[in-house]
Amino acid sequence: MYSISMKTHQLYFLLFILIGLCGCEKQLEEPVYSQLEPEGFLATEEGVNSLLNAAFAEGYINGYEGKNRVMLENWSTDIEWETDGAENRTASQVTNFTLDASLDWLFGTMWLRPYRAIRNANLLLDNIDKATISDEDKAVYVAEARFIRVLSYVHLYSWFGSVPLRTSSNDPLELPRAEDAVLRQFIADELLAVAKVLPDPGSEKNYGRPNKGAAMALLCKFYLNTKQWQKAADQAQALIDLNLYSLYANYENLFKVENERNSEFILVNPQSPQGAGMNYMNGAFPPGFASDPRTGLTMRSNWANWAAQYRLYDTFYNSFDDDDNRRNLILTRYINTQGATVSLLNNNNTRSFKYWPDANAIGNEHGNDMSEIRYADILLSRAEALNELNGPNQESIDLVNQIRQRAGLGAKPLTIGQFSSKEDFREHLLKERGWEFYAEVGIRREDLIRMDRFIASAHERGKTNAQDYHRFFPIPQAALDADPSLAQNEGY
Repeated sequence: MYSISMKTHQLYFLLFILIGLCGCEKQLEEPVYSQLEPEGFLATEEGVNSLLNAAFAEGYINGYEGKNRVMLENWSTDIEWETDGAENRTASQVTNFTLDASLDWLFGTMWLRPYRAIRNANLLLDNIDKATISDEDKAVYVAEARFIRVLSYVHLYSWFGSVPLRTSSNDPLELPRAEDAVLRQFIADELLAVAKVLPDPGSEKNYGRPNKGAAMALLCKFYLNTKQWQKAADQAQALIDLNLYSLYANYENLFKVENERNSEFILVNPQSPQGAGMNYMNGAFPPGFASDPRTGLTMRSNWANWAAQYRLYDTFYNSFDDDDNRRNLILTRYINTQGATVSLLNNNNTRSFKYWPDANAIGNEHGNDMSEIRYADILLSRAEALNELNGPNQESIDLVNQIRQRAGLGAKPLTIGQFSSKEDFREHLLKERGWEFYAEVGIRREDLIRMDRFIASAHERGKTNAQDYHRFFPIPQAALDADPSLAQNEGY
């Protein structure tokens, strides 16, 4: 079902090839063809681009299903939760650790989409030699296809652990899960290989396409999340040494549509209101939101306000230093449509306005690009890896202070004397990463798991159902039904 024979691919080519293309920016769009013949279609550069963009559309975060992925990862953490609306049926299972393999979002969003991206990438890789394009361009297309395929495997590995490794459209229909070491080596080798071929940041053909920095950053985070500390530290330093990335000066403006093409965003998921844009703000608006008295932000008629309510925990909001400007993107009170001022404090009800509403949004769809990895993450990744290797050290302290300087905490720098052990500094890094990356793409869940705080943190919130096996999601039942050789994750 997910990676099928070449003959079957050809039978279903017309049905699948352009599914899901609407989620990318205009820069990634291409003409829609009414008739396609696989042999001839993939012999042209136009056809190769269309198939590659189909892989991008499935592999990148976009639209409602992309928002589902962000929520599935964040609702199980100590920062964010949800109530009300149709989404609450799913959210309550994730928040309370009662989810099982029947949860529909797991299959459609977190299993099917990555494997569609892998399928499209494999189909291109299996047929690229037929294309009448230069060897130089062909090499870049191959690297891009391999990147979106390995990005999909990084996501799948984070969510489910080892999964079937499909590297050709001719792989058998039924395929068991790969050995963990095999899949991890595949991911690392692929990212090392494509980083040598992909264009330098800023020289890619279109905004949003993979580049060398994105591959290096993804590898850095993969090394970090698999606790390969020296490799993570080295990869982070290699990215720093490119001298192509820097912290955006103003955190409060970093995520606004007008500033999205900046020097901090490394791996970006482009969004557009013309199609399947970013849906987060629709659940962040509190009921009856009319305006924000602090900034003057006023509700527009072209914005949607869902019944679903995306909330932050008070323990998280109250953990910020009073001078930390990263907290400014959290809404604590608002004026409603009746003109009353409503407080959101002390009820686990503050809201992340990090993805500042897009003035040109169309209903549910906002155009804010979603950064999956930004330069701040690379600095903090190196700081963490060095701490795990050597304990508290001056370089790690200096790296964190770069982040704190931008947050308005330059007058309160960390000092090495504040931390007596590796564990002390690790605990601070977990807090710092929460303040920096709240409501972003899956980062908090990975941080809690990597630092062995995921289950303990859930228990501290009263989530007694949380067990060690919840570090992974269950393999969706529909996937198990389609492939009898698949084995379910332990505990489900």
